[in-house]
Amino acid sequence: MRYVAAYLLAALGGNEKPEAKDIKKILDSVGIEADDTRLEKVISELSGKSVEEVIASGCSKLASVPAGGAVAVASSAAGGAGGAAASTAVEEKKEEKKEESEESDDDMGFGLFD
Repeated sequence: MRYVAAYLLAALGGNEKPEAKDIKKILDSVGIEADDTRLEKVISELSGKSVEEVIASGCSKLASVPAGGAVAVASSAAGGAGGAAASTAVEEKKEEKKEESEESDDDMGFGLFD
């Protein structure tokens, strides 16, 4: 990922076709030692392609990846009002814990500025 990020930074900086030395320079500037095999792999995969094309094709691929949020929405929708009651109970428990922690600070027996 760091090699792709360095490649994109070089492209964003105006270098249409970043080379290995350009990416190494970026990685060295932040203290990362570049692995030549991975670096060559990134350059070979991205050579001849514009950054805009690569990002556009990546976005279309990511659109087909399922996200974990859909499951939670489906389960709460299936529960109907029961899901709302459960979330209210969780909120009440959080409030009780906050109150208890504030009270426990008072019970230490001494104050900060005593």
